[in-house]
Amino acid sequence: MTLSSLAAFVGLCAILALTPGPDSFLVLRCSLSNVKAGLSAAFGSSLGSIFWAGLAGIGLAALLEQSAEAYRVVKIIGGLYLIYLGVSAFVHSRRSQIASQQHGGPGVSGQMRSSFFAGLVSCLLNPKVGLFFLAVVPQFLPSGEESFGLTMMLGVIDFAISMIYFGILSFVATKAVLWLKRPTVTKTLERTSAAILAVLGVGTAVSASS
Repeated sequence: MTLSSLAAFVGLCAILALTPGPDSFLVLRCSLSNVKAGLSAAFGSSLGSIFWAGLAGIGLAALLEQSAEAYRVVKIIGGLYLIYLGVSAFVHSRRSQIASQQHGGPGVSGQMRSSFFAGLVSCLLNPKVGLFFLAVVPQFLPSGEESFGLTMMLGVIDFAISMIYFGILSFVATKAVLWLKRPTVTKTLERTSAAILAVLGVGTAVSASS
């Protein structure tokens, strides 16, 4: 791989990371609790790229490209999961408000674990990430070669870029909440981001079944 190809891939990953999507809203929602929860969601979501790179590198992810049914099933499951995240986030915002008044709210470690797994599962159930590594990554590999190692390296690069962007998003969101530290504003942001996740999930599931 030439330096120009590597630079082009980095630029493409940066553009895709900056494009708003379910992972961005998930990181934003988790960051409203605290920066550690936001970074955990960012790490989980970014780590999913390496998983998809591994599947693409050994050829298993080609199933999504060859089978419309498999792609549809994964997309529907991903949409349902986003709906679940949105609904559970909305319910959690109501319960956490009461719990924080009575018991001080859930522990940070518990939030970090749940945020990490939410980010990871969200990425793993997003077939578009798998198709990215199947359709786009080969364009940056040396002609006539299928290198598992190089594919994984590109996956790590995508992970790093996503982590940097999501990390910045998490810090900015957390600082904004601290600056606006008003219960009504925080509650509105939490429920709005939860609603966006649910709407994205409905849209994903409907587009897959149509």
